[in-house]
Amino acid sequence: MENDDVDMHAADTNEELDDMKKRLKEMEDEAAALREMQAKVEKEMGSVQDPATASASQSNREEIDARSVFVGNVDYSCTPEEVQQHFQSCGTVNRVTIRTDKFGQPKGYAYVEFLEVEAVQEALSLNESELHGRQLKVTAKRTNIPGMKQYRPRRSNLYMGGFRGRTPYAPPFIYSPYGYGKVPRFRMAMRYSPYY
Repeated sequence: MENDDVDMHAADTNEELDDMKKRLKEMEDEAAALREMQAKVEKEMGSVQDPATASASQSNREEIDARSVFVGNVDYSCTPEEVQQHFQSCGTVNRVTIRTDKFGQPKGYAYVEFLEVEAVQEALSLNESELHGRQLKVTAKRTNIPGMKQYRPRRSNLYMGGFRGRTPYAPPFIYSPYGYGKVPRFRMAMRYSPYY
């Protein structure tokens, strides 16, 4: 009786083990299919670029930026068609891009791309012209260099040990009993009252 119970338990264990191996194999196959699909999508989207393609796209971007202008102080109710009409006298407008925030509201500036490089000089003459009652700021568009940010030096914080100046170290003033960043509120002086 006891021996039969052990055999039944061993048979159940073998079935469970086979079932787990089968599920593991299915999961591995699914993972391989997902990796293959991801590689295909990346290839189609062009996120995996070789250096030659990257440099070609950078030179293409620089060429487009040479034909574009930045337009600041654009009215929030202005449409791309109205901006295109305003810059139509400079040359053939290829594209107008009004930047928006994540909610779809305009940020107040636009980019105008022309078909000819010479049109940029004509567009720069429209600096300080008015559109919808607002004075536009027109400048040549600059090309962003990937990975390069404008340098902003960090401000040192004496409390955090960020001393990096030329002056010798001086300990900060006596720590405030009111807590970090708290300043005591000074009240108007009360008149003397003998009844306290």
